[in-house]
Amino acid sequence: YIFQDVLKRVLLFNRFKVKHVMNITDVGHLSGENLGDADQGEDKVEKAARLAGKTPKEITDFYTDAFKKDLRDLNILFPDILCRATEHIDDMIEMIKKIEMNGYTYNSGGNVYFDTSKFKSYSELANLNLKELKHGARVEIDKNKRNPSDFVLWFTVSEKFKDHLQQWDSPWGRGWPGWHIECSAMSSKYLGEQFDIHSGGEDHINVHHTNEIAQSEAAFGKRPWVRFWVHGAFLVLEKEKMSKSLGNFITLSTLAEKGYFPMHYRYFCFTAHYRKPLVFSIEAMEGAKQSFEILKAKVLQVKESAKEKKEGRVNQDNQFYLNFLEAVNDDLNIPRALAVVYEMLKDNNTAPEEKLGLLYKFDEVLGFNFKEFRDEELVIDGELSELLNIRERARKEKNFKKADDIRDILKEKGYIIEDTASGPRLKRI
Repeated sequence: YIFQDVLKRVLLFNRFKVKHVMNITDVGHLSGENLGDADQGEDKVEKAARLAGKTPKEITDFYTDAFKKDLRDLNILFPDILCRATEHIDDMIEMIKKIEMNGYTYNSGGNVYFDTSKFKSYSELANLNLKELKHGARVEIDKNKRNPSDFVLWFTVSEKFKDHLQQWDSPWGRGWPGWHIECSAMSSKYLGEQFDIHSGGEDHINVHHTNEIAQSEAAFGKRPWVRFWVHGAFLVLEKEKMSKSLGNFITLSTLAEKGYFPMHYRYFCFTAHYRKPLVFSIEAMEGAKQSFEILKAKVLQVKESAKEKKEGRVNQDNQFYLNFLEAVNDDLNIPRALAVVYEMLKDNNTAPEEKLGLLYKFDEVLGFNFKEFRDEELVIDGELSELLNIRERARKEKNFKKADDIRDILKEKGYIIEDTASGPRLKRI
């Protein structure tokens, strides 16, 4: 979601009007073998509810609240519309009726399927070779399908699904929607039958987003349904995709327990381009934390230098501004944009108040909340304390070279040492 946040911020930075819709999938997402795109398996929300002894709504309310908290902690801009699938069942039914009326569906085994053989451009987004696609290769085998790429638009209550908790009346029988139709129905309701940008993870290209295009263009008869598809690469843990479905995910709270806070993680996400896999490790998080704290110290130094004056008005002919704009508009190249920030900070020809104005402007994209940075009392953690102790021992042993080396190491981390009568004190640079 940080990647989508940057995309939105860059659009706003370029003075586009943005209407942002985000959906909550609280029904229909089945737990098949391929972990997310299945037409068989147990509903993920209902499975969680059953295991916890709660209702589906209690489960989705809990995780939605937790999700919103994470958005706030990461300073991710909230969508204009946050919509739940269960509140848009009528919209999904109406969309399926349009697809059916246009001749793209068939009924089999009590379910309504989308017939991909009738949608000639089905494979375009993912460049799929449908002739080589064996039945059951992408999802669990479903004997009711005519083609392996067909997918369910509406499930009906059957012996297999008789205990399904969430179900609604429809023209095809009592049941619930397939996962793919939910996203198309909600996005089209709020953004129209054609809109500009659809984002998501690269794992959705082959199935989910391909199915969304097919059903939407079949319903509305307009191409393209979406002008631009923007896909982010995976966050990788030891060369494996990190995801809740794989059980190898890490939360903000577990990071905080290790001393890494939301802005450290946000900075970490900026260390790679969004279309390149980002490898997670504690070492990488430590590097991101140190880099963020150094950046914070430099920003505080600028604020201190400019405190008698207000931040300068940003001249859009300023070369640093132009370089930053060029970086973020070059396919959201945030690593290069950060490099521009550091170049500006060390430039001796730029006045502190002008630097502060640029920092606040750049932060419209970066989202670090520079304006809220405060020079709080310094907490000496284990590593800093150890470095100070090593330096003190070196000074007592008159090993001044080693003491100076420690001073340089601390300076690289964004701190300076003040030797006082009561002992050494650290200050942020």
